[in-house]
Amino acid sequence: MIPLRRALLQAGAALALGACRDDKKLPEPAMESPARPPPPGGSWRTLDFPPTPDLPEGERALFLLPDDPPSAPLLIALHGRGEAGRGLEIGAGAWPRDYALDRLHRRLLAPPLTADDLQRMQSPARLQRLNDSLAAKPYKGLCVACPATPVLADRSVEGAEAFGRFLIDTLVPRARAEARCPARREATGIDGVSMGGRIALFVGLSHPEVFGVVGALQPALREDEAPLIAALAKRAFAKASVVLRLVSSEEDPFLPAVRAASAALRAEGIDHELLVIPGTHGYEFNRGPGGVEMLLWHERMQRALPPP
Repeated sequence: MIPLRRALLQAGAALALGACRDDKKLPEPAMESPARPPPPGGSWRTLDFPPTPDLPEGERALFLLPDDPPSAPLLIALHGRGEAGRGLEIGAGAWPRDYALDRLHRRLLAPPLTADDLQRMQSPARLQRLNDSLAAKPYKGLCVACPATPVLADRSVEGAEAFGRFLIDTLVPRARAEARCPARREATGIDGVSMGGRIALFVGLSHPEVFGVVGALQPALREDEAPLIAALAKRAFAKASVVLRLVSSEEDPFLPAVRAASAALRAEGIDHELLVIPGTHGYEFNRGPGGVEMLLWHERMQRALPPP
């Protein structure tokens, strides 16, 4: 018999494929007005790309340039299903606006973090560890490119390849040119939440020559896909070592699948981190522990610093 908690998580997983969508109206976190000089912490640019056969509507990304872009590593951050398919402006604005990434970036620049910064989804031990990391080495930020993430008709690894080619051949070079950030795989990462976490794993592990750091927040996986993730990682690690992390939360419907993927990785001897923290699956998680964990972990890993 399946334990009640696990059954409830599995039942919610199908609904959470529309992750980050919420029926209730949520206030939109404000970004800084372009009419005013940005506060310490950097500024955002809009990067537009023309249509192609694979992306007939074109593409757009909002791009965070921290105060010292040439020294900052590059992170590609993919959003969830809730903003996908609703236009380039909404998709590109998911992390910066809907998920409050701008606010979280600036809070990391001015520690200590509080329970309110994590939307009250925290354990005292994890909050302390995050603050200990910030006290030991100040957070300097990353260049973060937030593209509109499409709904893929083909949810397989092969189905993600066309979007992956846009990221690798077009977005990464453009972001590096805009920011003059380091053109090294060790300083280039990819991550995402839910649907975006799934695509981040597929693209990142398929292209270790580009992405030296790969993460996924509450990735929208099925338990029977655990061998697939392990096979992708094994093939990636045969080419180049990748810093790999899976993050889930106690109320994430995909937690059983994320645990299964981690177990399959361990069985193959693939070095990785599995982090399970308090939290739900939705906007509040993204605006708190999800965004904080993504930014700080990538900043540490891509600068070759100890993990938080």
